[in-house]
Amino acid sequence: MSKYFYNAKSLGGESKSGIIEAKDEHQLAKILHEQGFVLISSNLEGKEKKNRLDFSLPFFKGVSLAEKMMFTRNLQVMISAGLPLPRTLKTLAVQSKSEKFRKALLGIMEEVTRGNSFSDSLAKYPDIFSELFISMIKVGEESGTLDSVLKTLGHQLETENELKSKIKGAMIYPAVIISAMIGIGILMLIMVVPKLAETFEEFNIELPLTTRITVFMGTFLAQRWYLLIFLIIVFIPFLRTITKTRGGKKFIDSLILKIPIISTLIKKINSAFTVRTLGSLIAAGVPLVRGLEITAGTLGNSYFRGAISAAVEEVKKGEKLSTVLEKYQNLYLPIVIQMIAVGEETGETSSILMKLADFFEDEVSNATKNLTSIIEPVLMIVIGAAVGFFAISMIQPMYSMLGSL
Repeated sequence: MSKYFYNAKSLGGESKSGIIEAKDEHQLAKILHEQGFVLISSNLEGKEKKNRLDFSLPFFKGVSLAEKMMFTRNLQVMISAGLPLPRTLKTLAVQSKSEKFRKALLGIMEEVTRGNSFSDSLAKYPDIFSELFISMIKVGEESGTLDSVLKTLGHQLETENELKSKIKGAMIYPAVIISAMIGIGILMLIMVVPKLAETFEEFNIELPLTTRITVFMGTFLAQRWYLLIFLIIVFIPFLRTITKTRGGKKFIDSLILKIPIISTLIKKINSAFTVRTLGSLIAAGVPLVRGLEITAGTLGNSYFRGAISAAVEEVKKGEKLSTVLEKYQNLYLPIVIQMIAVGEETGETSSILMKLADFFEDEVSNATKNLTSIIEPVLMIVIGAAVGFFAISMIQPMYSMLGSL
């Protein structure tokens, strides 16, 4: 038996889509006919039709954080209004702009209709729904507080989306400037330097080292420009592969934590994610150890992830979380450790963590606003150094050439 994603219509014009298990398309059409529908189109779940070519790139097939945020918000509103979960999922699937997300929601709807729990159905799509999301939904189902859990998740996703948007926004300006600088530099090397090099050869001038380096680069790019394209095509996938390896990821994370200004921002971002996620899980009723395990999986920096993973083992032995985190003061700021200690003493860990998360998110927001003004002078220095190197390399031989006349 195979799972088919289908589109069908009734004689009255009603449209229907979903996932059904069938031996083949003939059996699928028969099942739908018995329900009063005519099969319009179908394909195996997770596969495209054989007669359709897929030209989309892999990174365009994912489900965006914004779409998951809107799904969670709408799900919470519809559940609180008393709508049945299968009907809610079907409605949200129809509204989804992502084909991948739509198929996933219809698949989850089928699983829920068969009697499976919502959390178990979500767990079948780990590439869309994180362990944090699934665990909190499970707690909401078991405690009968799915409505409030969804509200917490919606706020969590909204905050995460805002944080990432601000960081990306702060990076756009320097990215554009650096890209323009590299592009102009390559054009100068290809179009200007080779002509100057010919002039220097005619006058038989002894070139300084900086000029020889510039001339070599310009001549190489002018004659073998295709190699540059080839190197870019090879280098980008190679870099992506290296960053996905354990050693490569750890090296990059270590490097980032050593860069002035950026390192402070990274620490605040990871601290915000840690306390927000852990606070949400504890508030939902997840045990501390399990909450720490899930939180570790949500952190992007391997050093922060390693610190929380190590804390899991220590907390299992009876150590307080604040005591364990004191060993990682190079990562977590003292305020994090102190506030967690206060929460442990007062029994208000979740509420204190949420307030601490608000504090760090405000700090990150202010830091990203000021990041552009901090980066501007650094970019000016870099651009000035590049222009100065090129100018000295080209002007110095010209003085020698004029002196020989």
